[in-house]
Amino acid sequence: MFLEITIRRNPELVREAFKLHRQGLIESNTYVIDLDAVRENARLIKDSAEKHGIKLYFITKQFGRNPILAKTISEVGIEKAVAVDIDEARVLYRNGIKIGHLGHLVQIPMSAIKEALVMKPEVITCFDVDKIKQINEVAKEIGVVQNILLRVVGDRDYFYPGQEGGIKFEGLENTAKKIKTLTHVKIVGVTSFPCFLYNENSQRIEPTENALTVKKAANLLREMGFEITQINGPSSTCVSSIPLLEKMGFTHGEPGHAFTGTTPLHAHSLEPEKPAIVYVSEVSHIFEDRAYVLGGGLYRRARVQKAYVPSKELLLDVDDIPPEFIDYYIPIKNNKNRVNVGDTVIFAFRTQIFVTRAKLAVIGGLQKGEPNLLGIFNPLGDQIVI
Repeated sequence: MFLEITIRRNPELVREAFKLHRQGLIESNTYVIDLDAVRENARLIKDSAEKHGIKLYFITKQFGRNPILAKTISEVGIEKAVAVDIDEARVLYRNGIKIGHLGHLVQIPMSAIKEALVMKPEVITCFDVDKIKQINEVAKEIGVVQNILLRVVGDRDYFYPGQEGGIKFEGLENTAKKIKTLTHVKIVGVTSFPCFLYNENSQRIEPTENALTVKKAANLLREMGFEITQINGPSSTCVSSIPLLEKMGFTHGEPGHAFTGTTPLHAHSLEPEKPAIVYVSEVSHIFEDRAYVLGGGLYRRARVQKAYVPSKELLLDVDDIPPEFIDYYIPIKNNKNRVNVGDTVIFAFRTQIFVTRAKLAVIGGLQKGEPNLLGIFNPLGDQIVI
């Protein structure tokens, strides 16, 4: 999905990833990230947000909750993270990252609410009154008032399978009245997901029905007298989409893939953010007209299409990945039997490292011509090699 544009725009990353693998400094099934490029991408995103009056929480799940990357983004000036679940929040908090947003996409388990509140998140997203009551009781116990966002759902809204949930718009007024009686939570905003998506026909990022529902919900709550300070519009936040957030009246965005130049928009047009991540593996074996590459780093929506064999400068097609696929191997079409066992293979596709069994290597100094392997991490943000 991103391989050819990565080869063109960040050939240094491709060369260094190949070199590290051939030298045995990284194993197969390892993502390699260019820290310099991530830093510059973060600066571009921050500058765009400041220009358009948008506040940001950064997402880390797609690059494995990595603490080096998180600290770098924070140092650039995007200071707070959105943790999609409590485990991500723990890793970030342990590494000194401020938590801006919790509970979205994954609600906080009842037994972890106190731990979550101690992290002092700026906001917590809630899907229903029952969860809000749980948070209210724990907040009362420890003597804090927790700001919350309501995830509001309209009849025509779209959710990825298994991610459904929220307060129906038609019931929002009554629900908000109930929440208002609780003493240790405060409604400060609304959100949903996804609020913006890439449209392949128009080749632009556009608002979804969810975004329209969020705006309607914010207006209704304001009419009821609530002080709404956050209208949060996650998904596809990047330099090119931030003006759209401002135009539609959103206050917050949540960049993630933009830091590595891997939103769907980045696969189709020349964007300010530079590609900053590749996946490295090797040919395990040959069978008939296929070369089978060691896997472990794919997920279902990776949309991997091409594979690059640097030693032979070959760009090869990858077989379509069926839903029942487990990525023990990645089959690529071995045209004219030109690929050999042991060859290094490089990919670039849409990542969600935290749901894989891959490793992540962080490279500093690459854009200055002084590459330095800063560490190798597991997919959950723990350093395994210094």
